Amino acid sequence: MTSIDVQALTKEYGTRRAVDDLTFTVRPGRVTGFLGPNGAGKSTTMRLVLGLDRPTSGTATVGGRPYATLHEPLRHVGALLDAHAAHGARTGRDHLRTLAVSNRIAARRVDEVLEETGIASAARRRVRTYSLGMRQRLGIAAALLGDPGVIMLDEPSNGLDPEGIIWIRELLRRLAAEGRTVLVSSHLMNETASFADHLVVLGRGRLLADTPMREFIDARVRPSVRIRTTDATALKSVLAAHGHDAVEHEDGYWSVHHARVDDIGRLVSAAGVPILELSAREGTLEQAYLDLTATEAEFTAQPQEA
Repeated sequence: MTSIDVQALTKEYGTRRAVDDLTFTVRPGRVTGFLGPNGAGKSTTMRLVLGLDRPTSGTATVGGRPYATLHEPLRHVGALLDAHAAHGARTGRDHLRTLAVSNRIAARRVDEVLEETGIASAARRRVRTYSLGMRQRLGIAAALLGDPGVIMLDEPSNGLDPEGIIWIRELLRRLAAEGRTVLVSSHLMNETASFADHLVVLGRGRLLADTPMREFIDARVRPSVRIRTTDATALKSVLAAHGHDAVEHEDGYWSVHHARVDDIGRLVSAAGVPILELSAREGTLEQAYLDLTATEAEFTAQPQEA
């Protein structure tokens, strides 16, 4: 099984501890979202996994081995950390060809990943002429080049247009469905919620959460039910009898907090309360994330006084 294993990982820069005794595992067959405020240690952790930095203590391995010991590493791990890493004077195809030759990857894979990432038509253009979104696609093509079992992407949606965001979302899901290990760092909560199965959340270099995404949300944001009726008295009576408080809103609907839509639906239906609208108001990843990391951000804007 090819997983990313981080054990008691610590990285210090002088007196600053960027990564603080981290332990977690990224497993195959699911997309793991890697979240945290600026300065939380996400990029440093990914660099440590890829052998670009040396840890002060602890280990980071891929399939049980340090990245530096992997033979032809692009066949094992594909990564995008910096969309500007490709040399601007090279064409997109030449950039990928150089990577392929260095890892004994068949030349046909260059054209395959160019097609897969949607930049085949720009393959003979110099990278310096690429937009940010095209550079992102080139970086993802490089990550896929060796058909690796582990994929690590840092902010892959950055610079992509709406079509590109849908494409990367579907790509990540497909890679996980194929049994690969997929780790994706992002600041876009709504986008992460659309593709991630599992979350690893950091704050000030420490592990704050390592949990399935739905469990992460449900543990921090209580669900509620939105309901509209022609008989408010009957609705309140039924809900109160079962320990629920309903809050009326100005536009005529009611909210029942800390409740599931199925439970409320059964109660009001059995009581014969006329219902015009009944819907779930689930907590969001953004709400749960902000609740967890409210005190962990390194840089925060202070509200302006009126």
